[in-house]
Amino acid sequence: MSSICIRGGYCLNGEVDIQGAKNAALPIMAASLLNKGIVCLRRCPQISDVRHMCRLLEQMGVRIETDGDRLILDTKEIDPIEISAPDAGKMRSSVLLLGPLMGRKTEVLMPYPGGCTIGARPVNWHIEALQKMNVQVSMREEGIYCRTKGIKGAKIVLSYPSVGVTENVILAAVLAEGSTEIINAAMEPEIEDLCRFLIAAGARINGIGTNRIVITGVEQLHDVQYTIMADRIVAGTYMTAVAAAGGQAVLKGVRVRHVQSVADVLAESGCGLIICEESIKIIAPSVLLGVKNIQTQPYPGFPTDMQSQMMACLCTAHGESSITENIFENRFKIVPELIRMGADISVSGSKALLSGSAKLHGEAVAARDLRGGAALVAAGLAAEGTTIVQESEYIDRGYVDVCSDLRSLGACIDRRQ
Repeated sequence: MSSICIRGGYCLNGEVDIQGAKNAALPIMAASLLNKGIVCLRRCPQISDVRHMCRLLEQMGVRIETDGDRLILDTKEIDPIEISAPDAGKMRSSVLLLGPLMGRKTEVLMPYPGGCTIGARPVNWHIEALQKMNVQVSMREEGIYCRTKGIKGAKIVLSYPSVGVTENVILAAVLAEGSTEIINAAMEPEIEDLCRFLIAAGARINGIGTNRIVITGVEQLHDVQYTIMADRIVAGTYMTAVAAAGGQAVLKGVRVRHVQSVADVLAESGCGLIICEESIKIIAPSVLLGVKNIQTQPYPGFPTDMQSQMMACLCTAHGESSITENIFENRFKIVPELIRMGADISVSGSKALLSGSAKLHGEAVAARDLRGGAALVAAGLAAEGTTIVQESEYIDRGYVDVCSDLRSLGACIDRRQ
């Protein structure tokens, strides 16, 4: 079990390139199954979730080559009748294999997905959507069994703009008979990136970036090379790290509209921001100001994946801050760890109140999920003394090398085994 050691008190200055997006890479890797040929992905982050997805694809017969952040997938021959439960159970994104497998094969047994325990993320939404597309589904002890005589287009009205369900329906619809219309679709940038990848491979998709997406089925896809978008959550994490530690840094490769809601909150806290086409410079103030009424919402609202990092950042701000979590009910698992570091936080239901002006001090704390672990790193940068973030394997699920990135900005941070 590894840990990350942070010595606080060092300002962050310099430039850092933002890695490819985890939440775009995983569905695009799943989408590669729709093509009987070669897919080359550039800026594919070498993180543990990507490695788990690679193992799942290799078990199906996909041949994979890696060269730095370049991933080549040969999907000419696949045999996905039964997928490994241990690997599928390590991440939630394994459920995204259902859509493309049903588009290419007639049956599959998918183990129940895993991932961080941050709240209820119903699999039944995926199942209900696929059933409308001529897929027969049965829930078994060992997993989800699906079979079809051919995917058929349908009108899918989502009761909630779920990212995963939107992606799964798109993936199932690409090779379907007829057209599929998704109403109340999620609008996250990662869905746009998935659609652009599919279009580059020959898919027909309209309504990209809106809550109404129409996919017209095609007979086949073709080989493609594609560059994955920059990770807006990694960029947001580093923005909060600079705000917490002090200093100024340029984040390269990220589009401002992807992190606009995070930038708006940081500007309200007193941070300066210089926006260019594909870079953002953040300048931390001498004293952060509290920000009230932060509400997590589906995109383009404030992302739930940035809630923990913003909480860690605002612990030392002057004045009260409040954060309401509207997406996942277990996103406040970081609170006891921050309180151990000296934060003054109270939680009532889905709302957290930060009294502000806390003096954080180094402690041994534990990551309980991916984004909470990253938030504890940011808190350690702002704290006096040394912070040890244990169970840092969670952080590795989404960050290629958080220690190297932050060291390049001047942080005193190292990994320990």
